[in-house]
Amino acid sequence: MSTAQQPEKKGQQKRTVAELVEYIQALTTEIQELYCLDAIPWVVGYSGGKDSTATLQLIWNAIAGLPPEKRTKPIHVITTDTLVENPIVSVWVRNSLEQMKVAAKEQGMPLYAHLLYPAVKDTFWVNLIGKGYPAPRNRMRWCTERLKIKPTDGFIREVIQANGEVILVLGTRKAESIKRAITMAKHREWRIRDHINTNPNRPNSLIYLPIEDWSTDEVWIYLNQWQNPWGYSNKDLFAMYRGATADNECPLVVDTSTPSCGDSRFGCWVCTIVNKDKSMEAMIQNDEEKEWMQPLLDIRNELDIRDDRDKRDFRRIWGEVQLFERNVDGKISVEPIHGPYTKYWREYWLRRLLEAEKQIRSTAPENMRDITLISIEEMSEIRRIWLEEKHEFDDSLPRIYQEVTGEKFQDPRPGADQNLLGRDEWAVLEEICAGDAMHLELMAKLLSTEYQFRKKSKRIGIYDSLEKCFDTSSRSPEEAIKNARLKRDLREAASQGDIAKIREKVKQLSLGDAVDEGEAESEQPVTWASLKFKK
Repeated sequence: MSTAQQPEKKGQQKRTVAELVEYIQALTTEIQELYCLDAIPWVVGYSGGKDSTATLQLIWNAIAGLPPEKRTKPIHVITTDTLVENPIVSVWVRNSLEQMKVAAKEQGMPLYAHLLYPAVKDTFWVNLIGKGYPAPRNRMRWCTERLKIKPTDGFIREVIQANGEVILVLGTRKAESIKRAITMAKHREWRIRDHINTNPNRPNSLIYLPIEDWSTDEVWIYLNQWQNPWGYSNKDLFAMYRGATADNECPLVVDTSTPSCGDSRFGCWVCTIVNKDKSMEAMIQNDEEKEWMQPLLDIRNELDIRDDRDKRDFRRIWGEVQLFERNVDGKISVEPIHGPYTKYWREYWLRRLLEAEKQIRSTAPENMRDITLISIEEMSEIRRIWLEEKHEFDDSLPRIYQEVTGEKFQDPRPGADQNLLGRDEWAVLEEICAGDAMHLELMAKLLSTEYQFRKKSKRIGIYDSLEKCFDTSSRSPEEAIKNARLKRDLREAASQGDIAKIREKVKQLSLGDAVDEGEAESEQPVTWASLKFKK
């Protein structure tokens, strides 16, 4: 008898195919009993991958086995499109959801498919190109919360508000990774019965994990031997995973040395958390018809530079210089924490993205030529951020868009084109500032801030806003970093109670830099007026 081995955990007990069949029958009964137990609606997480497909298929087949009069409780199937998903997988998921809607209606299933999106202000490109957030890293993983968690959490909250409670059905498996197994083991503290935990992050919700103990091969056996109830091809899913594996093979695992296509990871094509996008690389390598995705891979690899400090501001996104101790080969240095991408690089990434979109639309297969890498709504929000938050009133986005696409940018935001300052004024300011980048930034911020308050009925807060411009942009990078170091030394001296050092550092700070030692040591008080009208 053939066996379905579980190589993910050495020493784990093997389950024969016959035992798997028996286990699935028992699981089907469990699902039916749980469904009929109460009126709490279910929300099934579906990503289009093997685990979520197997989970949804289990739920669908179990509920389909109930009499129609017992199928009263709604089952919501939710998928979050981050807008930067692997294009092949994204199309696969969207088509699958549409087929689910048709099949559910035909079969009388209380199942409702929902495709969720992040809010425009939370999308990947609005944050990276608009605000300048650097490409995500493990220590700064800003993308997951905005792109995946918030849309899903918002939908779940709505279901809870409407019904009081909800049961989340997830395809999480302990065998996926060591990290996942550890996380799931911690969650067993909240276990109330087999496969069910309370949700510590969301009151009034339970988490149901029907395949938590399955191996990768058991998932594939189930998908290949049991027909997909909404009419989608599990064999095509298998082929997609096989195409995303470097060796183009996806065999059943018979020993621990045999590779499995369970290692194929589909996700965001821009992901820089992983070292390489192995799935997209394999797709391009294994199939000439997928070579059109090469521009996406090129952008992703260009973003994935471990040391990108030359592309980023020396200040944090709120304009403050923050220092940290850096240890390189035992040599400790105090350096600034670099912040968002500079104006040049934000404009660069926008241009690269639009060029890639233009190229793909001319080389991709017919069914992919309407691909959108960045939407008009996202570009409108990026334009707003550049104008209002970055104070870059040269308004470069419409110009870049027209240069790349040959079309005029049609901004859907009301009044977006009614700007008093523009490219001509920016050019004059650049000439006046004569290459002094910080002077240009300060003047641009002051002018833009004044213009923004000019449009308001009340100008409350204008002085605070103008003061902030001086606080963040009145010093050169060298002076700002030096000032931050002095403040850091002052805090250390204060914590140590070193009065002499405190006095020394205070003299060097802010006003002390503007006068010479003779004036600093004189008995005359130093004020802004004395500096401004100094002979």
